[in-house]
Amino acid sequence: MTDGRALARAYLEQQRLLGGDAVILPEGPGGGRRESGEVRPAPATPPPPTRLPVSDLPRSGISYDPPGGDLFSADPLHQAASLDAVATLVSTCTKCRLCEGRRHTVPGEGPRDARLVVVGEGPGRVEDETGRPFVGPAGELLTKILAAIELRREQVFICNVVKCRPPENRVPQYDEIAACVPYLFRQIDVLKPQVILAMGGTAAQTLLNTKQSLGALRNQIHRFRGVPVIVTYHPAALLRNPNWKKPTWDDVRIARRLIA
Repeated sequence: MTDGRALARAYLEQQRLLGGDAVILPEGPGGGRRESGEVRPAPATPPPPTRLPVSDLPRSGISYDPPGGDLFSADPLHQAASLDAVATLVSTCTKCRLCEGRRHTVPGEGPRDARLVVVGEGPGRVEDETGRPFVGPAGELLTKILAAIELRREQVFICNVVKCRPPENRVPQYDEIAACVPYLFRQIDVLKPQVILAMGGTAAQTLLNTKQSLGALRNQIHRFRGVPVIVTYHPAALLRNPNWKKPTWDDVRIARRLIA
């Protein structure tokens, strides 16, 4: 440090001790250290960040139900105000490969005021031949299950996730479900049931948008668009494994208690 700079510092320190304002000399080009006794003014406190009111915050995501407007009101399925209207759209659907081998579409059947909706996986051979859901051996067992909880088949709306028979009764593939499930969702919207009984893993996973197993989903009350959903075994599975009849009975009794 040069003598001139040292003298300047001594003079300024003397002024500070006598009550003058502290002055900070600039650092030298070598980044010299700060002298002891130097006082730097406290940095100014930055202003708090501006907070937008909740009503002004940007919103993301898409509404679960499509909003109104010309784009959506022009959609025939969105315009379908009755079960018959949905069934008509199903009858001419060619959105997935399942349409290529079908004999009949199987939209579902039941009254408009059904309090319970039963959802299965997809039509089998007999259903494909007749256009009606659950009319084979599994359908006969379903009728007995409903009778055990004091419901006639004619009081219940019965349908499937997909409306055309998968080849050899295989499990519907993801793209087939994605193409067909809007029909099911629209039917539920039209019906506004008190309870949905999801029979089998495909129905349960589709309605609840989950990959959890059927066993993990049982013994709980789930919700689909506000409607209680009870998960249980498919009647066809009960024909293969009668040991599942007791837990199925437990499940359908829960569903029955939810029906006013």
